[in-house]
Amino acid sequence: MRYLLGLIVGLAALWLLLSGHYSPLLLGLGGLSCLFTAYICHRMRLIDAETVPLHMLHRLPGYLFWLGLEIAKSNWDVAQRILRPGRHISPTMITLRARQQSQLGQVIFANSITLTPGTVTVGLRGGVAEVHALTEDNARDMEGGEMDKRVRALESGGASSATAERT
Repeated sequence: MRYLLGLIVGLAALWLLLSGHYSPLLLGLGGLSCLFTAYICHRMRLIDAETVPLHMLHRLPGYLFWLGLEIAKSNWDVAQRILRPGRHISPTMITLRARQQSQLGQVIFANSITLTPGTVTVGLRGGVAEVHALTEDNARDMEGGEMDKRVRALESGGASSATAERT
């Protein structure tokens, strides 16, 4: 029941953020569409801990902050490689083990890599991610496993977070 309520609240929040319309008629129609969508998901038996990951909600802001910093750093690196002629690229393909416990965790891992400029997850199958990196430095950073640790900490929420593992 809590996953169903979480889905309804999440759909309503997303609808409010994306619509920008707050008249009573549109709020009512938006609420009905959220309830109807939740009803369909319930009938299809799609609502569970993986489709509505409430257990990640309290750790998500910290992960998103870290990912934002990584995106900014990578953006700066790619911009410097474009604007300064002396900085070369060395395209590299690497294979990374996605050690997350669930498919959702593996998808978050692969999408986080793709969101970071200079790296793209080309394939994800059986817990193995195939990644294209713009430079060998990017590839070494990916092989270092920091993103893997962070996503596992987001997914599991155990006492050993990525920050605690570095100390």
